Amino acid sequence: MEIPVFTVDAFTNLPFKGNPAAVCLLDNELQDELYQNIAAEMNVSETAFLTKLKSTDTFSSGARFGLRWFTPINEIALCGHATLASAAVLFHRKENTNPVVVFETLSGELRVRQHGESLVMDFPLNKPEVQDRNKHKNLLKAVVGDLPVQDVYYCKTTKKLLVRLADTCDRSALTSLNPVAETLLKCEDSGKVKSVVVTIKGAPTSQPGYDFFSRNFAPWHGIPEDPVTGSAHTVLAAYWTGRLGKKKMLAYQCSRRGGELELELRDDGRVDIAGRAVVLLQGTLKL
Repeated sequence: MEIPVFTVDAFTNLPFKGNPAAVCLLDNELQDELYQNIAAEMNVSETAFLTKLKSTDTFSSGARFGLRWFTPINEIALCGHATLASAAVLFHRKENTNPVVVFETLSGELRVRQHGESLVMDFPLNKPEVQDRNKHKNLLKAVVGDLPVQDVYYCKTTKKLLVRLADTCDRSALTSLNPVAETLLKCEDSGKVKSVVVTIKGAPTSQPGYDFFSRNFAPWHGIPEDPVTGSAHTVLAAYWTGRLGKKKMLAYQCSRRGGELELELRDDGRVDIAGRAVVLLQGTLKL
């Protein structure tokens, strides 16, 4: 069996920035164990598997595909950067002729369209609920130390804990965080939290005008830090739109690699997440 595979840096226009994903193109479904073995071998935050839904389709002409995402240790229900990477392969390498491609996923249908040099993903908006910070005090201490915390929210759908630092904290406070993955796993072993998203208010009056910044720690998925996380921004967009009074926002996830996301809340209760992507490598898995 030969499987075409690509590596793509998502949410960036520069190589070696953004979030790397592997994208595998499949004619037919595989056994679950093989999906996971391939993802472990690729050893990036997510490996995406794109599958033809009709035998007559090609990756250049098809408008609808199956899409699954695996971290090195498990399958996940929603992944933004690997969806962006998958669309980049279809549009930029396979020259797909459709204006919109549709992915059938564990999170329902996800649509991606081209818009200039960006790709725009139609994603669910996942609203978080306020939390009693005392319920998570050990985990908060492990993630942000003694930095002042303004809000703690939780999204049950994505199992993400959102932590907003006080406005007295600047971007350097966020970038200096260095939580220990093993400590986070010890502080939270209930299965309710699968990642911790730390965020601060941005500086929209300074160029390029970021409305908020974030980082995302997800050792429960085998990812100590996810460099740029589309799924986290389905929660961040829902949180920040009410605080900022804006439906259009520009966000920056300030991991070491870093990446930029354009967000627009839609009238149908979903969110458009736009970004760019760079296809770095093309090869073949021979199994």
